[in-house]
Amino acid sequence: MGKQEMFDKFIELMGKFAEIRAVAALRDGCIMTTPFTICGSVFLLLANMPIPGYADFMASIFGSDWTAPLNAVAGGTFDVIALCIVIAITYKYVENEGCDAIMAAILSLATFLIMMPPTIMTKGGEMVTGIIPKAWVGSNGVITAILVAFYVGYIFCYCEKNHIGIKMPDAVPQGVAKAFTALVPGMIFFTSAATFYGLCHYIGATTLPELIFKVIQTPLQGLSDTLAGGTIIFGLQSLLFWAGIHGPNVVGGVVGPLLMANSLDNQHLLDMGMSLVNNPQAKLIGMQMNDVFCKSGGCGMTLGLLIAGVFTAKSDQVKSLMKMAFVPGLFNINEPIIFGLPIVFNTYLLVPFILVPIIAMLITYGAMVIGFLPPMGAVQVPWTTPPIIAGFLVDGWQGAAIQVINLAMSTALYFPFLRAQDRACLREEMADLAAQEAAKEAE
Repeated sequence: MGKQEMFDKFIELMGKFAEIRAVAALRDGCIMTTPFTICGSVFLLLANMPIPGYADFMASIFGSDWTAPLNAVAGGTFDVIALCIVIAITYKYVENEGCDAIMAAILSLATFLIMMPPTIMTKGGEMVTGIIPKAWVGSNGVITAILVAFYVGYIFCYCEKNHIGIKMPDAVPQGVAKAFTALVPGMIFFTSAATFYGLCHYIGATTLPELIFKVIQTPLQGLSDTLAGGTIIFGLQSLLFWAGIHGPNVVGGVVGPLLMANSLDNQHLLDMGMSLVNNPQAKLIGMQMNDVFCKSGGCGMTLGLLIAGVFTAKSDQVKSLMKMAFVPGLFNINEPIIFGLPIVFNTYLLVPFILVPIIAMLITYGAMVIGFLPPMGAVQVPWTTPPIIAGFLVDGWQGAAIQVINLAMSTALYFPFLRAQDRACLREEMADLAAQEAAKEAE
């Protein structure tokens, strides 16, 4: 099998992967959590603005405990993200199958909570019962939430489509009938959750979320936080988009929960009063690495391509497209350049489109390793926030500086490849012009 055939098979495989029901539900469900993370980030940012003297100024006006209401919002969003995920993914999975999505989401939430640790130990050694532990409904419970959502979604749809449930007479109101229909799958979910809880409790003195976190989530988070993992994540996003598949959606749907968990783990360290700089417990590759530092202008960091094109392009096609796409590119919307130039299946731009975000990741990663750039906590900004502003909001002036460096790198790396593209377009335009003139002379 030749290289081209292998590449075509790979792209075909990834296209089919993106269409898998579970992958689509994971992607769409994680997107549904965006209001929680963005709104929570606003309040967290207000409590931790990267401006010298800001905290002292606010304390002088509102008192030493001025951040408590702001942190309460963060606690009600980031600290329960697994609850949001289990509801959202179940809902999207069942909705896509045309079944009763809201009922399935409620059952999924209850199933998830059944398996939670029922007690916590205080610092004084006192056992507290009757609680929902935020430690396991936050970032630590993300993988468990995903698995529960898939399980509940599949079984619920199977039961509904095969009419496995209690059938009520036609005279019964629709809402009541649906509630009784959900009794059988509900008993399946709760019985299986109770079984897992009992097995983990009596055999291993643990719970399923704690077991999954130790066996599955921790290794996956560790892999996502390595240079090799980052290279695969950022390179694959661009490769798939170049091939016409929305790489950020496909890859982000799979690794997004892990990157989110990395950022939330960092925020937990910050909440304990620990610094993230040169802290071996801190995660370096999180959501902000992807959204802020390696996607300026969109996937492939195409804002650098636009900057290079606006100032150097000579062909009418490239010049007009660069001017049209520049303003959307400032807000990280790059579909006009992806499909207009196009970048899709464009051999001139394949190499920089893949390499630029990888190099940006290496620069940002290196800045954290040497202690210049602090690793990021949970603060996120809307994905349309322009570069430099976004860097400042998530990581102060150091974040803005790294974004400037990454942007300069992307412009320089795109330039020679865009120049080759521009020359090819210019030759085509000159040939068309010559043909038109020849046609006029022939007339």
